Amino acid sequence: MPAYTPFAAPNTALDPTPTTQLDIAGDLLALLRDTTTEPRPDTQLEALTLAVAADLPVLLWGEPGIGKTAALTQLAAALDVPLTTVIASVHEPSDFSGLPIVGDDPAEQGVPMALPDWAVRLVRAGRGLLFLDELSTAPPAVQAALLRLVLERRIGALQLPSGVRIVAAANPRSSAADGWELSPPLANRFVHLQRTHDHEVVVRGLGGTWPRAALPRLAQERLPEAVDFARRAVCELLAARPKLVHQLPSSETRRGGPWPSPRSWEMTLCLIAFATAAGSSRDVLSLLVRGTVGDGPGLELLAGLDRMDLPDPEVLLADPAGAALPERGDLRQAVLDGVVAAVRNRPERARWDAAWELLVRAVETGAPDLVVVPATTLATLRREDWDVPASIEELAGAVSLSRRADQATARAALATAKERR
Repeated sequence: MPAYTPFAAPNTALDPTPTTQLDIAGDLLALLRDTTTEPRPDTQLEALTLAVAADLPVLLWGEPGIGKTAALTQLAAALDVPLTTVIASVHEPSDFSGLPIVGDDPAEQGVPMALPDWAVRLVRAGRGLLFLDELSTAPPAVQAALLRLVLERRIGALQLPSGVRIVAAANPRSSAADGWELSPPLANRFVHLQRTHDHEVVVRGLGGTWPRAALPRLAQERLPEAVDFARRAVCELLAARPKLVHQLPSSETRRGGPWPSPRSWEMTLCLIAFATAAGSSRDVLSLLVRGTVGDGPGLELLAGLDRMDLPDPEVLLADPAGAALPERGDLRQAVLDGVVAAVRNRPERARWDAAWELLVRAVETGAPDLVVVPATTLATLRREDWDVPASIEELAGAVSLSRRADQATARAALATAKERR
């Protein structure tokens, strides 16, 4: 076969359908676009799909070129729904509220509002992914026009179908082209998710395999439990911390991000229920909660969720031999403190002995320093007619060693401070 010569005239006598250079370039482009997907853990992508499944508006924040648009394109393909992209910054406010058109008799029929073609297409399809791109470059007047679209899914008199999901993308103001801060009312309508690149995902994706986006699998039998858990988590926090119900940030920049309000707490409750029913990881839930009410309130809520997952001290005292203590040090400390508090509230010999047995298990399966404070407190609860259990001897060495280590650390810190002086 003769070698191919670039830009040579095709031999039409031998090939009735000549191949041009643009055809060959198209073939090459097709090969470059020929990629596949694979199931791969991706916390950011899982958080996005969970919020989309919960029918909550999502705002992806990320630097230019990070892959926000590509993630939405792949998500729409995975969900088998049409993707409608609207560049918010190049539209007028009337594009989202409708243009008035004078009819035959305005006095009798009123003035109808003409709707944008993309909205009509979504209504006809009955489902789809509406992608509001470049949101941070939209001027305040356009942001105001988007309020009803994002919250109520209405454009003029047109109601978008329930099968339409809304996802927006924005660049930080520092890297946006003529960017604006988001208005507080618009920002409070979104679940804010940070989009960053994962080195391994990018390298494998450029090699032809990207992570696969898929809606979370919700366990039907867990739905009532998930709703009860979410309501209890949010209500217990807000009952204890009423100031967190509504906190409008003082700075303009923070107002353009997630912050707590009754609306964002309702969104948070919904996300906790979906994450619980889907069995999502705590990392995914952390992204969603902090992206809805902000870092401070979100972290308080997550800490409350951890405490809700802790075993009941009474259950542990009833069966210390079969007790399963948390692996995380802070959670284990909280459990042991709860056990000692339960014994203090109802001091009985059998409960006191069971608490010592639990402390022994804690030393055998974890760091000994975690039992120092509970053991010291538990010892003060002893009654005169209670014999000292043999298990205390097993704790004595660990507690003593832990104390000596703490004292040595304190002496070293003091010596270092003196040297710096």
